[in-house]
Amino acid sequence: MQLETLTLSVQDHIATVRLNRPDKANAMNAAMWQDIRRAFDWIDTQAEARVAVLEGEGRHFTAGIDLQMMMGLAPQIQDPCDGRTRESLRRVILDMQDTLTSLERCRKPVLAAIHGACVGGGIDLICAADMRYASADAYFSIKEIDIGMVADVGTLQRLPKLLGSQGLVRELAYTGRRVEAPEAREIGLVNHVFDSREALQAGVREIAATIAAKSPLSIRGTKEQLNYARDHSVADGLNYIATWNAAMLMSEDLTQAMMAGKGTPTFRD
Repeated sequence: MQLETLTLSVQDHIATVRLNRPDKANAMNAAMWQDIRRAFDWIDTQAEARVAVLEGEGRHFTAGIDLQMMMGLAPQIQDPCDGRTRESLRRVILDMQDTLTSLERCRKPVLAAIHGACVGGGIDLICAADMRYASADAYFSIKEIDIGMVADVGTLQRLPKLLGSQGLVRELAYTGRRVEAPEAREIGLVNHVFDSREALQAGVREIAATIAAKSPLSIRGTKEQLNYARDHSVADGLNYIATWNAAMLMSEDLTQAMMAGKGTPTFRD
């Protein structure tokens, strides 16, 4: 598939998506927003891709939304009717939200490997991933407050559920302060901090390989259930998993795993 601002490859059941505007610190321009959704929608449909790794080319993971893109929005949405102009802007924001939701919507787990800067829209992006890992030089900032806007594509909705602390999220959102990698690990924003970018890539790929070796059907079901449980009551979640397993439990993957005993089962894509 042709992508203007990303590279995408699949090897050993691991899809690697790399933000590829290194000369612009991987700032998220209009083409990148569309490419991200296209990439993860494609990964969702490809049976051989069992897990995805998201990383950035160059010195930084991403500098967030491209400010030139924001400045160019006005001519695109302009209408003689102010109400229609505002409606058009709302539709643009909803479309950008959907771009990042494509990471959640993708049935395959998405692991974000973050180095250097991850600010503004980058926080929105990684919050939609399943897990986040960082190199020691990584840092994070909800930067929207410093350009006079409210973060509007996922950070304020997802981050409180990731960190579990309204007070901390509000501090980060109100101040825009920089969170270094060790603090990001301490507060639960990332799962682990690696000493270098090379160690980050190797470590995340090892975790991805472990996931890729599991039952693809069960991994997809586990992601579905975790996403559902996050947004519903315990009773709702229990009811849903009962229905899910009534439909999916008696699979060839279950048979393969049980027959393998202490050996390593092999699963079909």
